[in-house]
Amino acid sequence: MGKEAYGSSMKKLLVYLKPYRTQAILSPLFKFLEAIFDLLVPIVVKQIIDVGIANGDKPYILSMCGILIGFAVVGLTCSLVAQYFAARAAVGFSASLRRDLFSHIQKLSYAQTDRIGTSTLITRMTSDVNQLQSAVNFTLRLFLRSPIIVLGALVMAFCVHPRSAWIFVVIIPLLSVVVFAIMLRSIPLYRRVQGNLDTVTSITRENLTGVRVIRAFRKEEDEIARFESASDAHFRIQNFVGSISALMNPLTLILVNVGLIVILASGAKFVQIGDMTQGDVVAMTNYMAQILVELVKFATTIFTVNKALACASRVQAVLETPAGMPVSDLQSAQSDDGSAENGAVTFRHATLHYSEGTDPALSEIDVSIPKGATVGVIGSTGSGKTSLVNLIPRFYDVTSGAVLVNGTDVREYDINELREHISIVPQKPVLFRGTVRSNLLWGNPNATDEELLHALELAQAKDFVLAREGGLDSEITQNGGNLSGGQRQRLTIARALVKDADILILDDSSSALDYATDAALRASLRTLPHSPTVFLVSQRTSSIQHADLILVLEDGALVGIGSHNSLLENCDVYREIYQSQFQGGERR
Repeated sequence: MGKEAYGSSMKKLLVYLKPYRTQAILSPLFKFLEAIFDLLVPIVVKQIIDVGIANGDKPYILSMCGILIGFAVVGLTCSLVAQYFAARAAVGFSASLRRDLFSHIQKLSYAQTDRIGTSTLITRMTSDVNQLQSAVNFTLRLFLRSPIIVLGALVMAFCVHPRSAWIFVVIIPLLSVVVFAIMLRSIPLYRRVQGNLDTVTSITRENLTGVRVIRAFRKEEDEIARFESASDAHFRIQNFVGSISALMNPLTLILVNVGLIVILASGAKFVQIGDMTQGDVVAMTNYMAQILVELVKFATTIFTVNKALACASRVQAVLETPAGMPVSDLQSAQSDDGSAENGAVTFRHATLHYSEGTDPALSEIDVSIPKGATVGVIGSTGSGKTSLVNLIPRFYDVTSGAVLVNGTDVREYDINELREHISIVPQKPVLFRGTVRSNLLWGNPNATDEELLHALELAQAKDFVLAREGGLDSEITQNGGNLSGGQRQRLTIARALVKDADILILDDSSSALDYATDAALRASLRTLPHSPTVFLVSQRTSSIQHADLILVLEDGALVGIGSHNSLLENCDVYREIYQSQFQGGERR
């Protein structure tokens, strides 16, 4: 990505500064005032030397010192006000950007999130936005002040002694070449730095979430080595770009000190012949010193902006990713078997590829599920069970074919309208920090305590919830860390039941339950008054054998469909699964 693209991304993000236009204008304005007072200081010092000290005029010296103190007080006030406005604008900018970025990420489809990657989304939400905040802050405070001081010092040098000011005319362009050459070289490298940070974040996230698995398989040393490898790669590229950036200070110091030497050498000659006063020499050296200080600040600002430009393109890339699933203009007909009823689901030759060039996760699935049916979905690991049910709420789109809910292609629905008909319990039970009540209300924000308790009872969770201190208001830690696996699963099932949706999907959501609790849960589902269409995804034949219809998947293909007894007779895959679980006879 070229520097034009980086700049374009940054310009697009500056829209978030619009609500803080006043602060963004006032901060540089006060910095401008501060710079003016700083530029006047060498002139006052010159007068103290040439007039006060030369003539031994103590009252004049004291009055000039009073002026210097006044300049210092006013300059400090301007600086504090400028920094306040800059900080307020920068924090407001980052807060607005982070809020919109988070909102946009929430709207991304499963496929988009898979493609971008969770770790890079975390990095862009945190590190990249923080870098942009720093860049805005530095820019408002220093980006205008430093050029003003540099150019102002040049003008003031000509006012003090035009014949010596040519040194500034030579030094300033040379300094500009150094600054911009290093900037152009380092911009693309900072993008690589942030990309490597994504990798480190990804490995860290994997290790923290999978720490139990790592310890169970004694892979600590391997994971430490993998992390060190990624960290070393990040260190090397950051060290390389840091080495380039580090050239800024020594090169600018060399140029400025060369300028100071020339000023002192030429100034000594001019003083000797009476063409220049001692105060003029001091003023010229002060202006050169001001240029040095400001260039150091400017270099820091440039590096911060460089990093921000790379981060801006990464953040903008996420914001420009079309959110969600597009609504199609397909014209699907109502099915002829009554599937237009609320809760009916039809798969018509549905095929799914997760990415181009890969084997299909599902192939030519063709089946119709009537309203109110209980459907079991079974198959070996990786057979496509979760992929199948993920097509119903449109977490993924079919590559070919169609999926119909209530007789309408899911691609024709507004995504929120579609998911109002569906309640789903994912494979991994996810609970949020809060209380039992706050987690259950995700299913229905308007649910009463009676409805919540009824859902808990159906999910076989009422007893343990009421036994906890606080009952419905008992605390749930992040990810339900203070609950067992079975308790988490039952609470997620209760959350889904609170919704009273037409379609209920339980994606292997009873794997942590014992057989008795699992059987009680299945029995309670049959008593639901609104008779939803229920999809039971499981690897246990005991969990689905009483379903109205069982779908058997193998390598993404539908290899069996029917009742438990018919599949035992006619489907080899189902029979093998059943016999592997119930050797020596059926288990009820």
